[in-house]
Amino acid sequence: MSSERAVAREERDGEQDTDPDPVTTGAESVVRALENAGVEYLFGVQGGAIMPVYDALFDSEMTHVTMAHEQGAVHAADAYGIVTGKPGICMATSGPGATNLVTGIADADMDSDPVVALTGQVPTDFVGSDAFQETDTTGVTRPITKENYFASDADSVGDTVGEAFAMAARGRQGPTLVDLPKDVTNGDTDAEPGPAETPPTYEPSETAEERAVERASEAFTDAEQPVILVGGGVIKSEASEELRAFAIEHEVPVVTTMPGIGAFPEDHPLSLEWAGMHGTGYANMALTLTDCLFAVGTRFDDRLTGGVETFAPDAEIIHADIDPAEISKNVEAEYGLVGDAAAVIEQFDAALDESPETEAWRAQCQEWKREYPLDYHIDEDEPLRPEFVVEAVDAATDDDTIVTTGVGQHQMWASQYWTFTEPRTWVSSHGLGAMGYGVPATIGARLAADEDQSVVCFDGDGSFLMTCQELTVAAREELDITVFVLNNEYIGMVRQWQDGFFEGRHMASDYNWMPEFDVLAEAFGANGYRIDEYDEVEDTIEAALDDDGPSVVDVHIDPQADVFPMVPSGGDNGRFALRGDHL
Repeated sequence: MSSERAVAREERDGEQDTDPDPVTTGAESVVRALENAGVEYLFGVQGGAIMPVYDALFDSEMTHVTMAHEQGAVHAADAYGIVTGKPGICMATSGPGATNLVTGIADADMDSDPVVALTGQVPTDFVGSDAFQETDTTGVTRPITKENYFASDADSVGDTVGEAFAMAARGRQGPTLVDLPKDVTNGDTDAEPGPAETPPTYEPSETAEERAVERASEAFTDAEQPVILVGGGVIKSEASEELRAFAIEHEVPVVTTMPGIGAFPEDHPLSLEWAGMHGTGYANMALTLTDCLFAVGTRFDDRLTGGVETFAPDAEIIHADIDPAEISKNVEAEYGLVGDAAAVIEQFDAALDESPETEAWRAQCQEWKREYPLDYHIDEDEPLRPEFVVEAVDAATDDDTIVTTGVGQHQMWASQYWTFTEPRTWVSSHGLGAMGYGVPATIGARLAADEDQSVVCFDGDGSFLMTCQELTVAAREELDITVFVLNNEYIGMVRQWQDGFFEGRHMASDYNWMPEFDVLAEAFGANGYRIDEYDEVEDTIEAALDDDGPSVVDVHIDPQADVFPMVPSGGDNGRFALRGDHL
């Protein structure tokens, strides 16, 4: 937080009574509901229809972070929710303000991230008249929210906001939205909102059916080549400790999905890291040849499975998830366990009479690690390899460093060549693959992180250019973040696909018109650095990390560097390519 804002907050705190004043308007009720829920930060952009709520925020102890764009606000809120486990809050006005949130709301929906969006709306009597800055916000966002609400009166609006907060956090997490007509937020009320609660009819299953657990445990015990597949649901349910203890006790290899990165330490011998399109060869081999897959908190999306018909073809599938709709949706499960990940893992462990015999299988997995390592070739006379840069930043930072990314090749290199050992240290856009996620997410992650925890971002030149204006926010708030732009002057993943599948026809993927990002960063108020050669890497990384405020490092990498391993879309995970001529 900027020093000026901190001083203002201290002065205002000193003036406030222990007991808050009673609410008098719908807008004050909205703010009180957020305070009751324990909200600390909100991310948003002011505007006409949401202005009453902003006015009510003036005397609140909550901190509002004004973003440069509404998309930045929702990505920042999303990242805040990933790091804290509590819903991140974003705000926007009606019409274009609300529609600018849509990309981030869709991203949170795909990744089951807890976000609450509060949008202004034209007065109730004007709804449906095509009034200035009117959009059917609830209609637009209904398919991409866990729940959304149109506030109807000042007396109930606070409880509606509290319910939206609780719904975003409970069960399968996800985004919720409350549309706030201006007459409702301006309306008079003395109704104090209660605590944030879900409706009494909303009762997600906590534990799985006991007989199903028993049957699944019998199959797991009898397995000769078992694998535990860990999805993002393990992290969201705070089940990482239970998962680690279970895997280590029973000596079963662990594969994660990309959202599950960090749930199991990647430096542990049982870790095969993450699987899927650009996952490790050894993870994909284990998934292909396992005879029993215990999958927890994953939705089996196509980037993980490749062709469903070739995914774990000989395995009995045990699928644990808090959302019953996910069981057998994409991959048929012989055993479906509906419940919270932590509770189900404990149930499953208690049901096991003995561990499966895995010694030979573990030896095979170690052999695949030796046969298909993640590696790359360095020639100091050639352009910089991006993998080298990721590893150098990893070596220069602590194990609990939070890594955020945009979307593209840089995202894959960061997830492949950084060694993750803790949950909630990997923050990225997975299911939606939203370019531009990196910089605003870094702001949200920084405000969510512990004070002594480092936050770094790996971005691509194309992804960075989409939301780099949010650097002004990082500079204004004096946020200690470091952004490494892996600059190849391409939309790199598109270029790689064009080389592999479109005969090298680089249509609209060549971005050789990029600005000098180190200079641009300084114009925004951040510190700017540039790396072109290997001998500049170590010292420049150290200097950028030592800066107290925001820094951007423009890293000019080999424009022909590709991401491997790679499983072509819809392909067989066991037939991954290690270089371009394997495709």
